[in-house]
Amino acid sequence: MPYNNTPIAPSSESLVARVKKIINADPDISQCSNNAAFVITVATEMFLQHLVDQAYNQVKSEHGPKPRRNIQYRDVANAVARVENLEFLTDVVPRTMTMKQYKQKAVKDAAAGAAPAENGSLGRGQGTLDGHVGANGNAAGPAPPNDPVKEIAAKEGARDTADEEMRDA
Repeated sequence: MPYNNTPIAPSSESLVARVKKIINADPDISQCSNNAAFVITVATEMFLQHLVDQAYNQVKSEHGPKPRRNIQYRDVANAVARVENLEFLTDVVPRTMTMKQYKQKAVKDAAAGAAPAENGSLGRGQGTLDGHVGANGNAAGPAPPNDPVKEIAAKEGARDTADEEMRDA
């Protein structure tokens, strides 16, 4: 029995209305023209079509005894992980993992997180926010605060020497 796979296109008016509702829900945007809402709607449709095409390519790449007709979450997650221009969705659409895999990853991450703390050194490519580095090349914590009394004394000393130079001249 053949399936009717032709998609039913929704009316573009209802999609634009949905987009306008979403835009109006944002307090940062005061007004949005109909043209802008239409362009956002078309761009969203194009993006979703690209995402679905990539997920469908994942379905086609599986070589099972019987090809699947449905796209599943794992297909979308694999497409996001493998296609470079969809990488920004990795936090939104993560790959699924079993509880055993999750526990192994948690143990591995805990061991990796404890290693830099034990020897007190920074990993490669890491730095501190304030940029203060100790004598051994590692982060030394926040820079020590300057002593205001010493700063004032240094300024006074510089002022006194400038006054003496002017008198001598």
